[in-house]
Amino acid sequence: MTIKSATEPLSNVNMRIEHDLLGDQTVPAEALYGIQTQRAKQNFDISGMPISHFPELINALAMVKAAAARANHQHGLLTDEKADAIQAACNTLISGEHHDQFIVDLIQGGAGTSTNMNANEVIANIGLKKLGFEYGQYTHLHPNNDVNRSQSTNDVYPTAARLAIVFAAQNLKTAIGDLQQSLGAKGQEFADILKMGRTQMQDAVPMTLGQEFNAFASDLGGERTSIDHACSQLCEVNLGGTAIGTGINAPSGYARLAVSELANISGLPVTLAKDLIAASADMGAFVTFSGTLKRLAVKLSKLSNDLRLLSSGPRTGLAEINLPAMQPGSSIMPGKVNPVIPEAMNQTAFQVMGTDMTVTMAAEAGQLQLNAMEPLIIFNLLNNCRMLDKSIRMLDKLCIRGITANEDRCAQHVENSIGIVTALVPHIGYDNASRIAGQALLSGLGVAELVRKEQLLTDKQLADILSPKAMLQSA
Repeated sequence: MTIKSATEPLSNVNMRIEHDLLGDQTVPAEALYGIQTQRAKQNFDISGMPISHFPELINALAMVKAAAARANHQHGLLTDEKADAIQAACNTLISGEHHDQFIVDLIQGGAGTSTNMNANEVIANIGLKKLGFEYGQYTHLHPNNDVNRSQSTNDVYPTAARLAIVFAAQNLKTAIGDLQQSLGAKGQEFADILKMGRTQMQDAVPMTLGQEFNAFASDLGGERTSIDHACSQLCEVNLGGTAIGTGINAPSGYARLAVSELANISGLPVTLAKDLIAASADMGAFVTFSGTLKRLAVKLSKLSNDLRLLSSGPRTGLAEINLPAMQPGSSIMPGKVNPVIPEAMNQTAFQVMGTDMTVTMAAEAGQLQLNAMEPLIIFNLLNNCRMLDKSIRMLDKLCIRGITANEDRCAQHVENSIGIVTALVPHIGYDNASRIAGQALLSGLGVAELVRKEQLLTDKQLADILSPKAMLQSA
């Protein structure tokens, strides 16, 4: 065992000391973050999800900081050496390195100050290393004076959050497109399988299983467009507004220059908000995006409900389709297999629907020139994007692509249904059709059998009217 020197405090082994408004604090010697990040880590242990859980946010923060450094350099506020060091550090983060140094819980007080300072400190220390200095030697490259130059958390954090959500939305759009394509493929595969349609959980009129799956696909058709529209609103940013939108501590022209640089770096059509004071407090674009995710979640939940109903049984339910068997369904009932994949999709959808209200309440809770609840909004939107993305891919790959049709069951339902009497109404009248339907229900006899018995139509007429082609055309 190594004996430490009596003059060497145990707490300072492999630690460095930094100083801030509240005094001194020890920080791990090799940590890229600094004292304010360390304090935030101690204060906020809430969700268990640090910033590193969402690489899109780290990349967006780095892009904002790089854009700011370029703008400050062009205004003569950063030397070539410092500007290059900051941009190089930001590029390192964008490439995926050092994300583990973003340790602050995403849920935090301070309207995102801890997130901004985590980024400032990490970028500063990466830059210091590139300049040949030790971590924490901030006289050479300072987290606030240099990395955060001409900025405030109140313009950096919402700007980065907007970019992060737009980035996350692109993955989500891909997942939606893949799911839609898989549903459409099933529509083609099941194009010739006749089945009963249902309204209000009761037999309606015939359709094909292919039509049903094509409708599932079509129902998702507008969701990517809706996401694009919501993302376009998120691309209007308040960068350069600094603390409350007045642009204090930023030089004239800085805002437009910084936003222009951000557009170049991010590849997104980022624009400067017309009224930076309004934009600094307004959460409307986040609310719109949340509502778009909720709409998608509602549709996915309905799809999952339908899949569970159509596959119910397998002996005593509808059982018109067979979902892939993914795992044993019971610890007590042998042979039971549950629709676990649609069930998981349902639960993700419920989460998104519920947190839409959370986002709404947090947006409403803003006061005067700032909304201190932004971290909760950002946490939920990023988490919902990720959950939806993963759940949609799960539903697509582990369920939709493996669905098979139970053709015999579909045909049996059509043959036994009272619903086919609807096709006879133009030929025998509504009153006769209603009476035949009632008799069929009471007697258990088929509709066609009763029509023949009463000689309301000939066999040929019945065959023509009740042919799949004729019924589908009338439907």
